[in-house]
Amino acid sequence: MDKSHPPETFGVFKPTGHTVLAFKTVANQEAAVDALTAQGFAEADMVRYSPQEMATLARSERQAASPLAAFGYELELVDTHLALGETGCSFLVVPAPEDTQVERVAAVALRLEAASAQHYGRFMIQDLISSTAPNAPARKARGRNTAS
Repeated sequence: MDKSHPPETFGVFKPTGHTVLAFKTVANQEAAVDALTAQGFAEADMVRYSPQEMATLARSERQAASPLAAFGYELELVDTHLALGETGCSFLVVPAPEDTQVERVAAVALRLEAASAQHYGRFMIQDLISSTAPNAPARKARGRNTAS
């Protein structure tokens, strides 16, 4: 994923095949990078956003969003990411196209007490640790969510 040109759908952030994690501290963000690297994820493929960078991105997307973005969960997540960025959360975007990878990222998010964690699938965004925004589809334990 290219941080300077983040993937968008209808004008809002949608990194399909990636999991977006928010951490209350940079130390936890870095601990997540270390834990995921130890599990075989490539650090070079992970993208870090400072609180200021994510807040700026979210504000920009809020202004550029197509009315179609309001039909899905993406616009709610833009608002969630803005709020988390404004409270000082650091973000980590991890490529995780396979279910087993998503499960490993979710386990790290839980262990390091991520403030938010969503996996952006092709047709659905799954909340991995808790409902961080209204109508968040929660990930089923050991199961697969299907297209909505």
